[in-house]
Amino acid sequence: MSETKKKIAAKVKDPVRNVFKPVRDEDTPGRDPQQNNPNPVRFPGFLVVMMLGLLSLFVFQRFFSSAQNPEITYNQYRKVLENDLVTDIKVKTYADRSAVLEGLLKAPSQLELKNRRLLQTDRFSVTVPSFTLEQTDLLATKGIQVTVEEGSSGLDTFFILFAPWIIFGLIYFFMFRRMAQQNGGATKNMFSFGKSRAKMISEFDVKVTFKDVAGVDEAVEELKETVEFLTNPERFQKIGGKIPKGVLLLGPPGTGKTLLAKAIAGEAKVPFFSISGADFVEMFVGVGAARVRDLFEQAKKNSPCIVFIDEIDAVGRSRGAGLGGGHDEREQTLNQLLVEMDGFTTTDNVILIAATNRPDVLDSALLRPGRFDRQITIDKPDIRGREAILAIHTRKTPLADDVSISVLAKSTPGFSGADLANLVNEAALIASRSDQETITAEDFEQARDKVLMGPERRSMFITEEQKKLTAYHEAGHVLVAAYTQGSDPIHKVTIIPRGRSLGLTAYLPVEDRYTQNRQYLRAMITYALGGRVAEELVFNEITTGAANDIERATDLARRMVRQWGMSEKLGPINYGDSHKEVFLGKDYSHIREYSEETAMQIDNEVRKIIIECMDNAKAILNEKKELLDRIAISLIEKETLNAREIEAILGTT
Repeated sequence: MSETKKKIAAKVKDPVRNVFKPVRDEDTPGRDPQQNNPNPVRFPGFLVVMMLGLLSLFVFQRFFSSAQNPEITYNQYRKVLENDLVTDIKVKTYADRSAVLEGLLKAPSQLELKNRRLLQTDRFSVTVPSFTLEQTDLLATKGIQVTVEEGSSGLDTFFILFAPWIIFGLIYFFMFRRMAQQNGGATKNMFSFGKSRAKMISEFDVKVTFKDVAGVDEAVEELKETVEFLTNPERFQKIGGKIPKGVLLLGPPGTGKTLLAKAIAGEAKVPFFSISGADFVEMFVGVGAARVRDLFEQAKKNSPCIVFIDEIDAVGRSRGAGLGGGHDEREQTLNQLLVEMDGFTTTDNVILIAATNRPDVLDSALLRPGRFDRQITIDKPDIRGREAILAIHTRKTPLADDVSISVLAKSTPGFSGADLANLVNEAALIASRSDQETITAEDFEQARDKVLMGPERRSMFITEEQKKLTAYHEAGHVLVAAYTQGSDPIHKVTIIPRGRSLGLTAYLPVEDRYTQNRQYLRAMITYALGGRVAEELVFNEITTGAANDIERATDLARRMVRQWGMSEKLGPINYGDSHKEVFLGKDYSHIREYSEETAMQIDNEVRKIIIECMDNAKAILNEKKELLDRIAISLIEKETLNAREIEAILGTT
């Protein structure tokens, strides 16, 4: 057995270091599980000791300091003044005009105290209900040295001593206790801000393995090799291979980046630290960099191990002064992350895996070889990948005989792994509402419509006039798509409000499209404008219902001219993307790199494409006016038409 494997086995078998097996309350004798609090919040010990010390000081000053001067009666005080026995008097005045007089006698004398005892003393104190300036002058005329000072009451003394500590204790109790609850116990006291919030995960905590991942075979193979780097590094080092320092998972949302990380946690026999990029950023300056340092210190202590940072773009965005001066705290965190990734040695055996769906905003220093040596792109699955993903998600769901996974995969082009998981879940919920024991093909059909078009809003009241207008609008989309070469076939059309639309026409591509030609793009623009043309043709009026259609058509036409070089007049030149999203630190200002004349030509070409596509839509609808009426009437009657019903009306079956 290699040294690395022995090290890993010792970590798993050692009961002291075994962080994978959670300690349960029932395993601890005499411990009540109901009283178990995983996140106890206690005052710091030094705060309790300090408050007890101040309390003792207050009690001593309040009750014992005055015992040095015996308190005499007011009559006895007048007697010692009349006999000229006093040399010095200290006067302590209070807010209520009362005063305490502490005096020194010329010689020890026998005085009567307030408790009616006689005492031989040379000092005394007496409390007078009111002390004025005239009384001070009277004492001075007798040759007595008088000192006047303001005294403080016991309550004043208490607040002076304890008020700051009470305020500090309240801040600790409310603010940091709440933070501890929100962070799941990660914040135990005020000094733990710089501690990493990464969670150590093992195969005992995560049941996901590479067998549960489908549609991304190449990424799985790359990550399997990465795990093997840690478990058996000698295999690669003997021929000069070096362990990769970082693996970056790139891809759109829902394609399975986080699922792959969970599968690594289930497959790897090494500690697995998981943290989100947002967990590094805090309201306090320097906390993010401190958490990065602490994370990698923990990783090195537990090496070999894997560190996974999800949504790394939260801290890895490009550095630079953006609008408002940038974010220095985020930049400090990124700088520390870069330093730590460079600080790995060949014996550390720590691999950093990160995931993001925004690789375009990441800092270039983070992407260079030596930090992220491997960048694995995870795209939406093709038809074989969708079939494999559906097979995984339907393993524990009873399917009816009419359900075909391959047919379902063909009817869901463009779906991501998350979309397919949602599709299966929605179908199961629909079947459960009808108390079915199996999920039928009709359930999947309804679930797919819900995912594609949104939930139905049947309770929404629609007037007959509005219903008719919506029916002709959607019929225009259907008819134009059916008679435009290169357009995708219509899957379903409805005038039942779904989502934010009064009606919807959904189409499904016949195959996965990785590139789009000019004919297809012009067909999509013509299809989008079909609803507006139908409104104008039938009602001689235009409405706001085509706002989204016009927006999509204009965006496609502008991209054809500016980005994809599909204008014969302007040629294959990229004129930039004026609609690019802006973020601080990168491309926060867009500089137009062409003249006003070129800008006018771009606008003219975009307008030309839109007008030509609209004329094509008008020609189709004018020629097929009878079919337009038939589709609209059927929609008003049935509210929803599927592909077979549309083909029957058009006579293309």
